[in-house]
Amino acid sequence: MRSVVLLSGGLDSAVSLAQAVLDSEVVLCLTMDYGQKAARKEIAAAAALAAHYKVPHRVVELPFLAQITRTSLVDRSVAVPEPPAEILDNLEEARATAAAVWVPNRNGLFISIAACFAEAMGCQQVVTGFNREEAVTFPDNSLAFIEATNRALSFSTLSGVRVVSYTARLNKAEIVALGKRLGVPWNLIWSCYYGGETMCGRCESCRRLARAMAAVGEGG
Repeated sequence: MRSVVLLSGGLDSAVSLAQAVLDSEVVLCLTMDYGQKAARKEIAAAAALAAHYKVPHRVVELPFLAQITRTSLVDRSVAVPEPPAEILDNLEEARATAAAVWVPNRNGLFISIAACFAEAMGCQQVVTGFNREEAVTFPDNSLAFIEATNRALSFSTLSGVRVVSYTARLNKAEIVALGKRLGVPWNLIWSCYYGGETMCGRCESCRRLARAMAAVGEGG
């Protein structure tokens, strides 16, 4: 089995890469630069992780995404939501923060691009880091999305490339636990929506990471 891994440099994709290296021959890690605030740090983290696992790394630039959306992930004039830890599981609040960081068809586009590489390179699967926790408010993290995407890929790729997510059934704490067992180098990941010198610790991504690390007794 040969794989292309979508690697943002965050928790989910780093653990997915570690698992994919065990389960398949990973021939390429892809990182998407769509003008997000954290692009520089995500690319650096992904490159470091790919180097750690001795896998080639490539960045795909998608500047048009930043041009067509006002999401807080790319718009420098719009603040990224910073929800308190105690409301992370409040569905109404989570839907509001999800809407603020939504990028139109992002995962659909990323997977389609990765599938192009996978088919061209003779790979059977695209590995992506989804999770059960955020699938509640991000439908493109869900098992239903994976199933629907694989149905579409059965038509759009001659070789029948499929999407695989080793983490889609897990919450963040379970993903940290898996990463701990796999020996993922936590010092290399970047899970912040901002692109500062250090992770902010206040955005939703940082909050979820911190909570998961604490639950498993891991350092950040």
